[in-house]
Amino acid sequence: MAGIGFEIRKILKQNTLLSVIQAYGYAGVIGSGPWLLSIVALLVIGLLSLGRIAPQSLIVQFLITVTYMMCASLVVTGGLQLMLTRYISDLIYKKAYDRIVSNLLGAIFFVTLVSLGLCLIVWPFIPLDNITKFLIMGGFVCLCNQWLTTIFLSGMKEYNQIILTMLIGYSCMVLAAIALNSYSLNGLFLAFLIGEAVLLFTFLWLIVRRYPSAQLVCFDFLKRRNVHLSLLLCGLFYNLSAWIDKIIFWYDPVTSVSVLGPLRANPIYDLPIFLAYLSVIPGMAVFLVRIETDFVEQHRNFYSAVIQGASLEQIQTVKQAMVSSVKAGIYDIAKVQGITVALIWVSGSALLKFFHIDSSYSELLNIDVLGVGLQVVLLGIINVMYYLDKRFSVLAISAIFMVTNGLLTYLSLWLGPYYYGYGFSIAVLLTTAIALILLSRQFDKLEYRTFMFQK
Repeated sequence: MAGIGFEIRKILKQNTLLSVIQAYGYAGVIGSGPWLLSIVALLVIGLLSLGRIAPQSLIVQFLITVTYMMCASLVVTGGLQLMLTRYISDLIYKKAYDRIVSNLLGAIFFVTLVSLGLCLIVWPFIPLDNITKFLIMGGFVCLCNQWLTTIFLSGMKEYNQIILTMLIGYSCMVLAAIALNSYSLNGLFLAFLIGEAVLLFTFLWLIVRRYPSAQLVCFDFLKRRNVHLSLLLCGLFYNLSAWIDKIIFWYDPVTSVSVLGPLRANPIYDLPIFLAYLSVIPGMAVFLVRIETDFVEQHRNFYSAVIQGASLEQIQTVKQAMVSSVKAGIYDIAKVQGITVALIWVSGSALLKFFHIDSSYSELLNIDVLGVGLQVVLLGIINVMYYLDKRFSVLAISAIFMVTNGLLTYLSLWLGPYYYGYGFSIAVLLTTAIALILLSRQFDKLEYRTFMFQK
C-alpha cells in the first residue's frame, strides 16, 4: 500500500468534513475492496446457484475448494510477493525500466510451475472427473499469479485500476456462473477460471503498457544477490500464521466434516471467523489514512534531515514527530476497531440471525471479532517496521504469531468448545504486545542505527 498516502492527502487538502469522509471511504475501498469484492462474488454465486444446482452439496464443494485455493495461493506466493516487490523497487530506483516486465513474467513462469506441481500432488486425492480437476488447476494457477500482478500494481500506485479491474473480473465471474449453471460443478469452476483469467490478463496488460520490455522472460530476481531470504520468510510465515488456526480446525476429526476428499470444513469455527473478518473495514480505513499519510510524511522528513546533514537536535525533533505520528496512528486504529468490536458485541445476535446462523455462535463471534481487531493493529505495526526496513523484526513477529496461533489453537481444541477462538485471539494479543515492545526499541536506537549502518 506504499504510496496510497499521496492520493489520500490530495483529498484531505480540501480541508472539509466531506473531504475527510471521502478520504476514509477511499481508504476503506482500497484497503478492503479487493478482498470484499471476492467474498461478495462468491456469496452471490452460491446464492444464485441454490435451486439451480442439485444436490446443494456441490455448491458447498465449490465454495470450500475455492477457500482452500485462496489459502494455498497466499501461502505459496506470499514470500515471493515481498521479494519481487523489493527487487522491482530496486529496478525503478536504478531506472532499469526495461527489465521490470521480463522479471515479472519470469516470476509468473516460476509460480506457474510451482502451482502446477502442487496441483499434480493433490490430483489423485480429489474425487472428481479430470475435466473438473483441469478447471480447478487453471483457476489455481491464475489465482497464484494474480497475487503477483496485484502487488505489482499496488507498487505502481494504480489503486483505482485494481478496484475497477476486480469489479469487472468478479462481475464476469458471476455472469459466467449464471450462464453456466446447467453444467453443475464444472460450470461453477469454469466461471471461477474465467473471472480469474480476466483479472490476471487485464492486470498484465496494464503493467506491460506502462513498462515495455525488449526481453520476454528474465530470472534476475532469483540471483543470489537479489534474493532477500528474510522477506521470503516474512511473507511465508505471516500468511501461514493468518491461516494456521483455520487449517487446524479444518482437520480436527471431532468437529470438522469431510467435503471433498482431503478437503474438510469446520462449520463451528468457519462461519464466525468469516463474519469477524468483515469487521476490519473501518480499522483498515483508519490504518491507511493515519499510517500512509501522517507517518509516511514524518518518515520522509526524518531521513531527509539525516541526508541533508541537519543537526542532532533537529534530527531528534523530527524523529519525535515521527514517533508521535505512529503512536497517534496506532491509537486511532485501536480506537476505531474497538468501537467496531463493541458494536458487534451489542448486535452480534441480530447479525447471526440475519445470516441465518444459530445464536449459540455469538460467544465465538465475539472473541473472533476481538482477535481480528487486534490483527489490524498488528498489521499497522508491521507496516511501520517495513518502512524502517526492520525485516528481521517483522520475521520474528511473524514467526511468533505463527507458532503461538498454532499452539494455542491446539490447546483451545483440547480444552473444548467454550474455548474455541481464544487461541487465535490470545495469539494475536501476545504478538501485538511483543511487536509494540520491538517497535519501541527500534525507535529508541533509530539515530544510532541510521548513522552506524550507512555505507
